[in-house]
Amino acid sequence: MTDIAPTASANLGGLIAFLISDVITEGEADAIVEASERFGYRDEAPGIQTPPGMRMNKAVHWVADEQTLGPIFERIAHLLPHDMDGAQLYPALSRRINMYRYDAEDVFNPHTDGDWPAYGLTPDRRQMQEWAGLRSCFSMLLYLNGPEDGVQGGSTRLFRPDRGHVDVMPKKGSALFFRHGFGPRSVLHEGSRVFGEVSKYVARINVMYHFG
Repeated sequence: MTDIAPTASANLGGLIAFLISDVITEGEADAIVEASERFGYRDEAPGIQTPPGMRMNKAVHWVADEQTLGPIFERIAHLLPHDMDGAQLYPALSRRINMYRYDAEDVFNPHTDGDWPAYGLTPDRRQMQEWAGLRSCFSMLLYLNGPEDGVQGGSTRLFRPDRGHVDVMPKKGSALFFRHGFGPRSVLHEGSRVFGEVSKYVARINVMYHFG
């Protein structure tokens, strides 16, 4: 794995959003996509409630293990905000991965992401369990393919408070981070429409903080 590239911050009028390049390798991205297709995508997104017509893509949610997400966190931990509203960065990502596949004409209209508890697997790996005392502050959108793979469209549009916006094109292996939750600092964003025959794959992973 090569060194993590420096972060690039988006100018969102005081809201927090930044991009980290080369978070995972092309091979790792391909392996995550393959695993998600084996789990199977569907129109419903478990535990996600959005108004009709807002989320028009396919979803699969699964719980990864330490071997999958541990190395990723170690690569990026030094680039993440270590203090947020008095809460401290937790030294692990939530193991729950919300994956989305955008086929031709799929779109995720403007919305904000809610905050979440942290989840992992029980020792026998048979059930999902909540980690006490933790709450997420950032969405991590891990791009698993992009224009270099034939994806057309599919940028993530981040909206500024002054009604301007910043478009982030998906790049395989990079990750976009932005503040989420139900307050005024949450970043309104859109998964822009995908065109053509190549589907776009993206994984949302939650960055956790300890509020105890």
